[in-house]
Amino acid sequence: MKKAFNHGHIILFLTFLFHIALIGQDLAKVSAEQVGISPERLEFLTKTLQDYANKGELSGGVALVARKGKLVYLESFGKNDLENNVPMTENSIFRIASQTKAIVSVGVMILQEEGKLLITDPVGKYLSAFMETKVAVKEEGDSYTIVKAERPITIRDLLTHTSGVSYGSGIAQDLWKEAKIQGWYFADRDEPIQATVNRMAGLPFDAQPGEQFVYGYSTDILGALIEVVSGEPLDVFLEKNVLGPLGMSDTHFYLPVEKKDRLAVVYSATENGLERASNPGGMVGQGAYVDGPKKSFSGGAGLLSTAMDYAKFLQMMLNKGTFNGKRIISPKTVELMTVNHLRDIKYPWGEGTGFGLGFATTENLGSRGVLGSEGEYGWGGAYHSTYWVDPIEELIVAYFTQLIPAVNIDDHGKLRALVYQALMD
Repeated sequence: MKKAFNHGHIILFLTFLFHIALIGQDLAKVSAEQVGISPERLEFLTKTLQDYANKGELSGGVALVARKGKLVYLESFGKNDLENNVPMTENSIFRIASQTKAIVSVGVMILQEEGKLLITDPVGKYLSAFMETKVAVKEEGDSYTIVKAERPITIRDLLTHTSGVSYGSGIAQDLWKEAKIQGWYFADRDEPIQATVNRMAGLPFDAQPGEQFVYGYSTDILGALIEVVSGEPLDVFLEKNVLGPLGMSDTHFYLPVEKKDRLAVVYSATENGLERASNPGGMVGQGAYVDGPKKSFSGGAGLLSTAMDYAKFLQMMLNKGTFNGKRIISPKTVELMTVNHLRDIKYPWGEGTGFGLGFATTENLGSRGVLGSEGEYGWGGAYHSTYWVDPIEELIVAYFTQLIPAVNIDDHGKLRALVYQALMD
């Protein structure tokens, strides 16, 4: 005799289906307690971020925390636009600047996985102008000499920022200024990135390949290299291989006009408080991300995104290359990208830190001296955004604001302290 499928059975069956669906869905929203985070202690973070806005130190922003593949915190605070009293929202869009670098670095590794390059290859194998480069050597005063590079720059040099290529403000900055290649901002350029990068190749760099950590155009060069190797514009390649598969539908080099009202306003910290950044053709401004020429895809600093979109990318990295059933890169590639490659090269901005293939890495927690974990990796952007991935705690954090320059503000440190103090196991 068959048993009746009663109401209790139905409830149990539906509950089972719900849990199966939750397990299969990365970044599904759950209560903080389910992943060992105290919701009460997370309130310290909410209050602190809102205080920055109330005091006029930040216009606003969005913070996101996920643990064990589940979203536990996504909060906006302050205003998207102070002058017009537009509130910041969870889906506000931000200029993420150098947070573009990690995505483009993954793009390079995808090409290696497809057998189209090796990161040990010289860049000149694909961008011929880089086969023989020059280096400026400082002498007395402001004088310098120019010598040949001792070896070709490799793709790995670019990924680790040991190529010697700065942002054009180094030893031979007069020549970079004359060439009109300085600073990380590219959105207003009326030429494709390959043209700009090929002009760079003829300028003297700041150090010999592989000898120093020099932060600059390395990832922009990688973006041009991706275009040559893949045969596709950088925006098309990234959409096909990273952004599309991850569902990063609000991540763009240039913003569709229907999304322009979601783009957060950039502000600058001044003696008189926050002021709307107003240099129309420069880095400290609103930028040509909506109405510009839309020709230059900057692999080093060109993307716009949301906190949720970027979290999908970070969760993919934490998941060893996969997200929502889509494999982007292999686990061994993630491993290679997130270990220190600097060896005896000194990282210039703090102790206990190294650099992998697109990410800073935490090597010694005591030397670094702030909360976190050894093996953690991350970076940030010029508009005062930041992120990190902590594999030990199965944690990702994304924090987006639009403040340049940021002066005398400790929100990044408070963010880190208040996220970790909320972990209960």
